[in-house]
Amino acid sequence: MKFGVIVFPGSNCDRDMIGALRDDLGLEVIELWHKDKDLSAFTPNDCIILPGGFSFGDYLRCGAIARFSPMMQATIAFANKGGKVLGVCNGFQILCESGLLPGVLLQNANQQFICKNVFLMGAEETLLKIPIAHGEGRYHADQQTMDALLNNNQVIYRYCDQDGNITDAANPNGSTHNIAGICNATRNVFGMMPHPERACSSALNNTDGKHVFNTLLLHHTTELIHA
Repeated sequence: MKFGVIVFPGSNCDRDMIGALRDDLGLEVIELWHKDKDLSAFTPNDCIILPGGFSFGDYLRCGAIARFSPMMQATIAFANKGGKVLGVCNGFQILCESGLLPGVLLQNANQQFICKNVFLMGAEETLLKIPIAHGEGRYHADQQTMDALLNNNQVIYRYCDQDGNITDAANPNGSTHNIAGICNATRNVFGMMPHPERACSSALNNTDGKHVFNTLLLHHTTELIHA
C-alpha cells in the first residue's frame, strides 16, 4: 500500500506526516506537489493524504483555495473511483471545501487557537490520545446532513474525556456532537482535526496514532502496524 502526501504552499505538517508514515511506520510514501496532477502510480488500494498546515495561508478561508489545485482535482477523481483519501486538520477543511466530505469547519467556540493532547472515542469504542492544533476546528453541518452522518455511522471520532465520556467539558472547540472526524458514505474518504502523525513514535511516549492509520486505512490489507 502506497501513500501520497500532497504538499501545498503553506503546508507545515507535510514533513510530520511523511516522517511518521515513512520512518515510524515503515510505509512507502510519495510526495505530491499541488501543481501536479498525475496519480497514475496509485491504485484504489493506495491512499492520498492531505496534511495539516495553512494551505495558501488560509487567506480566503481554510482550504478554500487549495481545493482548486490541480492535484486536488486529481484527488477528487481518485476518491470518486474508490481510492482512499485522508485529510488531517487543514486537510479535513480542504475535503469539506471540495465536497468530498459534508459540513464545514468553523472558528473554535473560544475564538482561540488550541494546541494540546485530547482524548478521542473511535467508532469501534477505542480510546485514543491524539494532539490537536487548530483555530478553526469546530465541525458543523445542517440538521439533515447531521442526521445522515449519525444514521450511517459516518462519525468516526468524537472528543471525550480520559475515561471515554463524551461530554461538553471534553469538547475543545464546540464541535457539534463532539465530532472530531467523519467519513463519507462509501467509507473511503476520511477527515479528522486531530493529528495522528504526531502520535506515532515511542520517543514521544504516544503511539495511539498508529491505531488511526490501521483502522481507517490499512484494515483491508495485511500490512497492519503494531503499536
